Amino acid sequence: MKAFRLDELEAERAANNGAYLQFLRERTMSVGLYALDAGSPDPQGPHQQDEVYLVMSGRASITVGTETTEVGRGSVVYVPAGQPHRFHHISEDLRVLVVFSPPES
Repeated sequence: MKAFRLDELEAERAANNGAYLQFLRERTMSVGLYALDAGSPDPQGPHQQDEVYLVMSGRASITVGTETTEVGRGSVVYVPAGQPHRFHHISEDLRVLVVFSPPES
């Protein structure tokens, strides 16, 4: 078993001055914490893996392909591999748990 605390992961991510912290990598998946501050742009592009976002805190919109929806704490979004997507109109600091399958390369 591996267990993690979000407050500790957030502190590690912040200490490394990065928007993304991968904290688990296994044969069939990887998991990370993604952080975007209010008003900041989301620089990510399409990934080669399917991914699931679980919004832990914050508010924003996300566009996947041609569909847009608002997200907040508790929102879950699935993004198919290769699909363009990004968060935008980030009105509150966004903290998102990200699951990639297979693991992000």
